[in-house]
Amino acid sequence: MHLLALLHRWIGAIGGLLLALLGLTGTLLVWRDELTFVAHAGDPVRADPASLAKAVAMISGGSQPIDRVTFAGDGLGVHQVVFKDGSGAYLSQAGETVARWSASWQRPELWLFDLHHRLLIGDTGETITGVAGLVGLFFVVTGILLWWRTRRRFRLRAWPMTMKPGAIVHHHRDLGVVAAPLLLVSLVTGVLMVFPVLGGGLLAEARPRPPRVEVREVQGRRDLRPLFEAAAAIFPGAEFRRLQWPRKAGAPIVLRLRQPFEWTPNGRTFVYADPATLAVVGRADPAAGGLAASIREKLYPVHAAKIGGPAWKLAMSVSGIALTLLGSLAVYAFWRTQWNVRRAKRRKPRAKVE
Repeated sequence: MHLLALLHRWIGAIGGLLLALLGLTGTLLVWRDELTFVAHAGDPVRADPASLAKAVAMISGGSQPIDRVTFAGDGLGVHQVVFKDGSGAYLSQAGETVARWSASWQRPELWLFDLHHRLLIGDTGETITGVAGLVGLFFVVTGILLWWRTRRRFRLRAWPMTMKPGAIVHHHRDLGVVAAPLLLVSLVTGVLMVFPVLGGGLLAEARPRPPRVEVREVQGRRDLRPLFEAAAAIFPGAEFRRLQWPRKAGAPIVLRLRQPFEWTPNGRTFVYADPATLAVVGRADPAAGGLAASIREKLYPVHAAKIGGPAWKLAMSVSGIALTLLGSLAVYAFWRTQWNVRRAKRRKPRAKVE
């Protein structure tokens, strides 16, 4: 048990601030839609094929090539456009540009997402956050075991009685054991999104691949209403969520939808169309998928509190705040203790000399 406590303290002293950062950014991202301050964000959604086709026509009429459009939804009443060069814009459903950016760091909600997901350094950062999640799981399990010895002194506080290391350690143990169930949910879902291989057979099912299409000349501006209507006929009741333009020759247009049974905000339902003719050339229906696809589809909405309403948002916020406190205060208490010990050792020789 002594070795376990030693590992818990030292690993926490090194990695605690990273977990605190993930907890803080994650808490803010739970409320991402509410914190996206742009005009028309609260507009009622018009999601019929005619309205969306008109909006796409207005968006694609500009000079910049478009990569994708995420349509307005219940959480955010504006369309988000990402251009081929990485810049982007928010547009009202009437086609008015309400915000524009040349890099994601110019929009707080986009910058926060990249910081939480990739630490602003791409795929390497994503791997680091996954490893941090595994370390966090180690802390939760070992923390519960270490708390058990001191369970009779349990007293839950939102903040330590004092900022002395001893009081912080007691607060850390008691807060950690109370928040453990929510922390497990946050950490397990986060880790499995980064490292699905850890889910074994549960997450091993292959994902559908878009079909290839014949490479032909495509008109610059198209009326996509027939595509929206065809998709609505294939998946009645599904919500249109995203339109992806082809990124390379031979790739189809990808229309992403969300069916009523899906938890993921943008859905996992896809309709593939030929860019030249707009004819539907394929589809991917999660209802026909297996258990692995069903579980994988639920990881993000559970992790980001996209389901469960305000109650689950508050629960995940508590998890994030707890992780922030546990990580930051643990680092402070550990290194404050080390500093106190070194200072005491320096005082002893002086006392002998005197």
